[in-house]
Formats: sequence, structure tokens, C-alpha cells
Amino acid sequence: MSVAAVGAVTVTLLLVGFLLSVLMNVNKVASDIENNVQVRVIIDRGTKEKGIKQIKKSLEKIDGVESIKFSSRKQELHNVVGVYGSEFKLISGDQNPLYDVYVVDAKNPDKTIEVAKKAKKIKNVYDAKYGGTSAKKLFKLASSIQHWGIFISVLLLFVAVFLIENTIKITIMSRQNEIEIMRLVGATNSYIRWPFILEGAWTGLLGTIIPIFLTDFGYNIVYRVMSNSLKGSGYQLVAPHVLLFQIDLLLIVIGIGIGALGAGVSMRRFLKI
Repeated sequence: MSVAAVGAVTVTLLLVGFLLSVLMNVNKVASDIENNVQVRVIIDRGTKEKGIKQIKKSLEKIDGVESIKFSSRKQELHNVVGVYGSEFKLISGDQNPLYDVYVVDAKNPDKTIEVAKKAKKIKNVYDAKYGGTSAKKLFKLASSIQHWGIFISVLLLFVAVFLIENTIKITIMSRQNEIEIMRLVGATNSYIRWPFILEGAWTGLLGTIIPIFLTDFGYNIVYRVMSNSLKGSGYQLVAPHVLLFQIDLLLIVIGIGIGALGAGVSMRRFLKI
């Protein structure tokens, strides 16, 4: 039964570790998306250097602007080539249909739309794009993902508590005769209870070894693969040394805590006079 209890803890915590790593990364990417929505201020063709600098000064005066970065027509074409392929290199010089732009980051994502509206009114600005309705949907989606992530995490931990507690309860039931004999010879409740609580804690601790190993090993592989896929997108997964330390520590605490708690709660029915 002890082996069965360790096995139940292992399977449950492996599921917990996997889902927590997924949810933490979903929350990070959602937060990155929300915070990286930018306003692209498109400058009229033929605007002189003095006019371009004046646009920047006007943008700096807008409330809510955090940073402003200039991207020339040549740089914009380079970005297009990087995304869509080298065939776009044929477009160069006067054939380049792209515009000079200022890429503006807002201090708060909620300020993005307001910044875009004010930027459109600046002289020599052709347009200011921020995604329109798509940006609003993006903010809403990011918020929903974060809220659902918290809900699923809490629900998963509740399921883990239920499974581990009931498995440990079965191991204690198999020793019911031992408990009755100890009571008959005058053992106190605490004397009987503590060995089982410590055993439950050890069961929980042993059950975290395989989940920690598999979670760490698997996440490092996924991180290396996904890092290459996400290059150039501006997004990145949570670094392994940050995420795995938190998850490993959490799994150990959950394993020991639930093991001890499950044993303590399960002992109550056997210690009634």
C-alpha cells in the first residue's frame, strides 16, 4: 500500500507539474502580448528630416507614451524580408513601397488606443495603426487566459489533495489492527498519530522525485525547441532556471504537505474512543 501511495502521489504531481508549467508560460506569453501591442505611426512620404524629428517631439508630449523607436523604409523592408522570404529583396530603392514609421510603446496597454488617436492628428503623419478592434479582443483574451489559468491551477490542486488523501487513507485502513492494539496498551493519540503523519510526509516527498526529474528534463527540451521557433516574434518562454525552481519547490511542498495532511485527517476516525 505504501508503494501504491507513492505511485498515486507521483502520477498526480506529474500532472500538476506539467499543467503548472503550461499555465505559467501561457500567462507569460499572454502578458507579453498584452504589453507589446504597439502603435505604428506612419510618416507621410516626402517628409523632410526636420519634419520627422518634429513628429517625434510631438509624440513625446502625448500622455502615456513610454518609448519611441524610429524605423526607416529600408529597415521596414529588411523586416519584411526576414519574415516573408528573400524574394522581397528585389524591391529596393525607389521601388520600396513602405513608409518610415515611429514604433510607439504605451506605458499601459489601455493607453494604446488613446495614443494612436492623438498620433493621427500630428502634422505629416499619414496614419497610426494599433490593431483596432483586434487590439481590444487581444486585451480581453489575455485577461481571460490569466483568470482561467488561476482557476484551473486551484482546481487541479484540489484534485491532487483528494487523490493523495484517499490513497493514504487506504494504507492506514490496512493497519487498523495495529492501531487498535496500540490503543489497548495505553498509547496516546499523538503517539499513534505522529508516526503515520511522518510516514505520509515521506510518502509525499518520495512521490515528488520522479515528477521533478521528468518535469525538469522535459521542460529543458521544450524550451530549447520553442526558443528557436519563437525567434524574431518578440516572445519567449519562462527561463528554465526561474520556472523549474518555482515548480520543483511547489511540488515538494505540495507532496510533503498533502502527505502529512492526508495521514493526519485519515487517522481521526481510527482514534475515536
